[in-house]
Amino acid sequence: MNFTRWSARLPGTQRRAAARTEHTVTPDRRGEGSVPAARVERQTDAPPDDTPTVPAVDDLPTREILDRIPALVALVHGSDHRTAYVNDAYAAAFGVRPLGEPAREALPELDTLGLLPLLDQVLRSSRPRTVKSRKAPSGRSYTITCTPVDVPSGAEQSDGGVLIFAADVTDHAEAAERLRASERRQRETAVTLQRSLLPQELEQPDDLRIAAVYHPGGTETAVGGDWYDVITLGGGRTALVIGDVMGRGVRAAAVMGQLRTAVRAYARLDLPPHEVLQLLDGLATEIDPNQIATCAYAVHDPNEGRLVYSSAGHLPILVRDESGTVLRADEPTGPPLGTGGWTHSSGSIPLGPGSTAVFYTDGLVERRNEDLDEGIAALERALAGATGTPQVVCDRLVRSTGVTADHDDDVAVLVLQHPARTGSDSELFRNAALELLGGVEAAPRARAFASGVLTSWRFPPDLHDLGVLAASELVANSLQHGTPPMRLRLRRTDRRLIVEVTDGDDHLPRRRRADPADESGRGIAIIATIASNWGSRRAPGGGKSVWCEFALRPREVGG
Repeated sequence: MNFTRWSARLPGTQRRAAARTEHTVTPDRRGEGSVPAARVERQTDAPPDDTPTVPAVDDLPTREILDRIPALVALVHGSDHRTAYVNDAYAAAFGVRPLGEPAREALPELDTLGLLPLLDQVLRSSRPRTVKSRKAPSGRSYTITCTPVDVPSGAEQSDGGVLIFAADVTDHAEAAERLRASERRQRETAVTLQRSLLPQELEQPDDLRIAAVYHPGGTETAVGGDWYDVITLGGGRTALVIGDVMGRGVRAAAVMGQLRTAVRAYARLDLPPHEVLQLLDGLATEIDPNQIATCAYAVHDPNEGRLVYSSAGHLPILVRDESGTVLRADEPTGPPLGTGGWTHSSGSIPLGPGSTAVFYTDGLVERRNEDLDEGIAALERALAGATGTPQVVCDRLVRSTGVTADHDDDVAVLVLQHPARTGSDSELFRNAALELLGGVEAAPRARAFASGVLTSWRFPPDLHDLGVLAASELVANSLQHGTPPMRLRLRRTDRRLIVEVTDGDDHLPRRRRADPADESGRGIAIIATIASNWGSRRAPGGGKSVWCEFALRPREVGG
């Protein structure tokens, strides 16, 4: 076997051969003057036995070199890859191998490593191929290069051979696996933190049906700060929020948790959506000046049939009405939270009975090779044809936009429906309102109106009397401290009775302890005592609303 014909193709051999040739001084080069004359004379006068000589690559015993290198080397010939040579390192790793036998029988480890098809490719293409970090049955990992070599003309087979050169990279492979394991643990920590900070169970308001889904990104670094929440404000009103913290990992999830907690606190103040975002903007700057987040905050009031919202750089809310038409809530939109220096504003979009609204983050519609508007338009088309419960709509939207387990960004979707009540169900959701005109005579009219409405709704006597008392106290408080126009509104759902009075004064009442000699100050205390919950808020156009609610027992729901 002529090893010299293919030994020069080993990695690094040509460089070593060139270096050694440069150090070999030949008589011709001496004559060219490349070495100083005095130095040439000293070398010429030296005894021949003392002259150091460096052999060329062709003069080196190739088999001995290959037997001594730590890399695994094997040589196979022909289309059936008959074994021609294995070096000592190869034999030490896999055992002594018989020569002249096909590699499938003689070198079974190559089949286990999946290299036999690669050998065929190298023979056909005459081009080297490399596979990285293949693990052998012994547990060691190798990076293997298969290089085509020429076969001597006198060999029995002349259709070429393949030199197999395997470098042990076990340490590198184990280090890479440890790094991947660390990244997986970090991702699992971020996902766990993310899920623990999201609502474990969504609040279900009386008038809405709500569902949400969260899908963490499939890549190692894709866990972000997407979040959503549903907050019942009392008086039949509901706040809905969705947001996305820029960035990845545990830090983004931690910032998300702080913002979500702050949203719930600000929502309890029952402020307009743009004021809530204004407060969040300042808080986001304090949490981390370098961290920004997008957010959409909306409030639904079933009596108004609209969704009042404000957006801080977030994607538009989509609403499909009862006829199937999809509306996009584009304006108004301000910059993301944490940028500062911007006054947010509120807008509104119809959300009547039979409507469905969708809140979502950019992972649902943003793709690397597509315009963002194209993704939103595709979501609109999917929403137009998505029917069923909110959970079914969530799942259909996620599937229609191509979100899979290996999606490169996390996705949050919040779907709410305002059902159209029909039949016996509509009897459980009733409204009645009275404009309070005149002076002190408005109080007895309000009591008579409340008594008649609650009787027609067939409430039991105890709840009827509590409702009339609550209406009387709220109206009396409005007549004494408020200004026209004033209005009394009664509302019942399948779970509660709500009594609400609005007037034109901005001053919000508060509960206080009245002294025995005081002639006033007991109305709100009475309301807080008899009602399940009460509260007040400023109206967007001026004035205020004071409300209280009574939880219905199961036997009272049927009316």
